[in-house]
Amino acid sequence: MDGRQKEHYTQIQDTSAVRHRKTCKTNEGAECLSQPSSETSNAANKRIPKRGGHLSSPSRDDHVPVYTLVLVLVLSVCTRFYKITEPPHVCWDETHFGKMGSYYINRTFFFDVHPPLGKMLIGLAGFLTGYDGTFPFIKPGDKYEHHNYWGMRAFCAALGSCLPPFAFLIVLELSHSTPAALIAASLLIFDTGCITLSQYILLDPILMCFIMDSVLCMVRFNTQRLRPFSFSWWFWLLLTGVCLSGSLGVKFVGLFVILLVGINTAFDLWRLLGDLSLSLLDFGKHLLARVFGLIMLPLFLYTTIFAVHFIVLNRSGPGDGFFSSAFQSRLFGNNLHNASIFDIFTNLRIAGGYLHSHWHLYPEGVGAHQQQVTAYLHKDYNNLWLVKRPDNSDDLTGPPELVRHGDIIRLEHKETTRNLHSHFHEAPLTKKHLQVTGYGINGSGDVNDLWQVEVCGGKKGDPVKVLRSKVRFLHRSTGCMLCSSGKTLPKWGWEQVEVTCSPYVKETPNTQWNIEDHINPKLPNISLSVLKPTFLEILWESHIVMIRGNSGLKPKDNEMNSKPWHWPINYQGLRFSGVNETEYRVYLLGNPVIWWLNLLSLALFVLMLTVASLAKQRGVKMEGMRKVHCHTLMEGGGMLLLGWLLHYLPFYIMGRILYYHHYFPAMLFSSMLTGITLDIFLQNLHLLLSSSVSHHLMRGGQFIFLLGLIYSFYLFHPLSYGMRGPLAQDPASSMAGLRWMESWEF
Repeated sequence: MDGRQKEHYTQIQDTSAVRHRKTCKTNEGAECLSQPSSETSNAANKRIPKRGGHLSSPSRDDHVPVYTLVLVLVLSVCTRFYKITEPPHVCWDETHFGKMGSYYINRTFFFDVHPPLGKMLIGLAGFLTGYDGTFPFIKPGDKYEHHNYWGMRAFCAALGSCLPPFAFLIVLELSHSTPAALIAASLLIFDTGCITLSQYILLDPILMCFIMDSVLCMVRFNTQRLRPFSFSWWFWLLLTGVCLSGSLGVKFVGLFVILLVGINTAFDLWRLLGDLSLSLLDFGKHLLARVFGLIMLPLFLYTTIFAVHFIVLNRSGPGDGFFSSAFQSRLFGNNLHNASIFDIFTNLRIAGGYLHSHWHLYPEGVGAHQQQVTAYLHKDYNNLWLVKRPDNSDDLTGPPELVRHGDIIRLEHKETTRNLHSHFHEAPLTKKHLQVTGYGINGSGDVNDLWQVEVCGGKKGDPVKVLRSKVRFLHRSTGCMLCSSGKTLPKWGWEQVEVTCSPYVKETPNTQWNIEDHINPKLPNISLSVLKPTFLEILWESHIVMIRGNSGLKPKDNEMNSKPWHWPINYQGLRFSGVNETEYRVYLLGNPVIWWLNLLSLALFVLMLTVASLAKQRGVKMEGMRKVHCHTLMEGGGMLLLGWLLHYLPFYIMGRILYYHHYFPAMLFSSMLTGITLDIFLQNLHLLLSSSVSHHLMRGGQFIFLLGLIYSFYLFHPLSYGMRGPLAQDPASSMAGLRWMESWEF
C-alpha cells in the first residue's frame, strides 16, 4: 500500500508512524517504521478499506485479486496464442525483424534504425526453438513452408500476453481497487489491435512488455517508501533500472518511459528533501541509490547489449555500407578486414554512402539532362573514381604524386568515363544547392569538372591519407562544396541518396568525405589493423548512424503517412496480410468500442480531476473513500495521464514517417487510466443519485461494460484472426456492417 495513501485512511496510523520515526535512530528507521506496535496496526486495520472499496475480511481481500489475476493471465494467453501459426506466410514487418533474427543466427552484420535488443531476443527465440536462420524473408506473402517460424511468433505472443496482467497489477497498486484493475486488464485482453501486434514477429510486443514492466516496478518501488534500503526496496529499484535499459534497448521510444520514471523520481526526491526528520546525509544516500539504480545500471546494461551485438555480428553483411571504413575493417569477409592498402582507383565515402554514378540520366525537368551522381549505401563497382590532374597530363611511368591539401583535381567515373561535374542548376530535392552530374566522355570535359581538395584541419601541402583523412571538395567554378544531403531520391534515382553542391562552405558532416581504399601498385602497403576503432568509437558511430537513419525515414512515392491525430480516434488501421478477397487478410485495427471508450474516459478524467482539484482548493471536507478517490485521481491517474502524454505528444514534432502502431504504448496508459476513471465514477454515483439507485447503477454499469467488451470482441475478432471472402465494401461481406468509418480498409 502506497505510503501517501495511508495518510488518507487513518490519523492513528500517521501519528504512529511519526512517533516511531522520532524515537528510532537514523540507521534503524526502516526497521522501526516497518514494525509498528500491534495496537496501532490493529487500530489502523479496522479503518482501512479493502482494495475493492468496501470493508471486508483480510482473507477474502488477499485471495480475490490472486484468482482474478490468474483469470486475466489465462484469458490473455488464450487470446494471443489462438491461431498463432496462421497465416503460414510472412506478414507485414516480419519481413524485416524475422530477417534480422536470421542475421543473428548466422552472425551476419546488418543495419537497423532501432537498438538491437529486440532483434537479438527474436533471433535467440528462433534458435532455441529449432529455426536455422535460412529463410530469406524477402517480402510479405512468402510461404514459410518447412521453416520453423512458430517459435519467434510464440515468443512475441508470450510477451504480449504479459500486458493485461501488468496493467492489472499497476492499476491495483495505484487505486487499491480490484474492479478498476479488472477494467484496465479487460480493455487490453479484448483489444483486437493489441492481439494482432502480439501475434507476429515484431518489436512492438517486446517494447510494450518492457515499458509496462518498468512502470510496474516503479509503482512497486514507490510502495516501499516506509522501508528504505530494505531488500524489497533495493529489489524494485534495481529491477526498474533493468527494465528501463530493456525498453531503450528495443526502440528509442523507450526514452519516453525513462522520462516518466525520471519525473517520478524527481518528485520523490523533492518530497524527501522536504522531510525535516531526514538528515542531509540520509538524503544523499537516497540520491546516490537512485543515481546508481536508475542511471548507472541502465547505462551499463544498455552498453552491454551493444557489446553482445558487436560480438555476435562479426561477419560482413548488408549493413556494412552504412558505417565508416574503419568500422568495416573489424568484420570478417569485408574487403577491409585485416587488409593492406596496396590497392589508381578510389572509393569516396561519406556517412550517407559511397559517391556513386551510373549510366542513367536525370529526367527532363530535373536540372540538366546529364548523368546521375548519387550516394549509394552498398559496395558497388560504380563507386570507383579515377583521380586525375586538371590538364589531363597524367604520367603513369614516373613516381606516384601524392594528392595534397589545396591540389586541384578531376574525378573521372571508372565505369562511364564521365567527370564529376557541377553547374548553376538546382539540385533535384535540395533547391538551394546546385546539381552534381557526370559530364564529358573519356575524360574530356570543361572547367566545371575541376575540384579543389581540402583536408579538414589541414594546411597546404598536407597529404590525403586513406581512411584517416576527412576531405572536402570545393568546386572551382561555383565555390560550392560536394555534399550528400541525406535525402532519398524518387524512383527515377533508384531511391539512392541525393548528392549536391552546397553553397554553404562551413564544415559539416555532410560535406566531409573519406577515401576508403585507393588502388595504386606504386604505393607501399599499410595494415588496417592499426585503424580499427575502439568499442566506444563504434558504439558512438552506431548511434549516429541510427539517428540519421531514423531522421531519413520519409514517406516514399504513394506511401500513406499516418497522422498522430488519427490514432486516438482509430481513424485508420494497417494491412498486415492480404489485399483481395481470395487472400487471407489480417488488419491491424484497435477494437473501436475500446478505443472510443478510452477517448471518452480521457475527457471524463479531466473533468473529474478538475472538480476534485477545485473542491480541495476551496477546502471542501472530504472523508473516507471520497478522500481516497480524490488522492487516487490526482496521484495514480495523474501519473497515467502523464505517461499517455509522454508517449503520444512527441510524435507531433517528429519529421520521420509515422505509422498507426506507434500509438500502442500510449494506448496502454490510456486503458489503465480508463480503469481508474470508470471505477471511481461508478463508485461516486451516490453523489448524484440515491444510494440504492447508485448501487444498482454501479453493478449494472460494470456488467454492461464487460458484456459490451466481449460482444465487440466477438464482432471484430476476424481482424486479428483472419478473414476470407468479400471485402467489407461489398454488401455480401460478413464484415460489411462493421465498417463504421470509410477510412477502414478491411
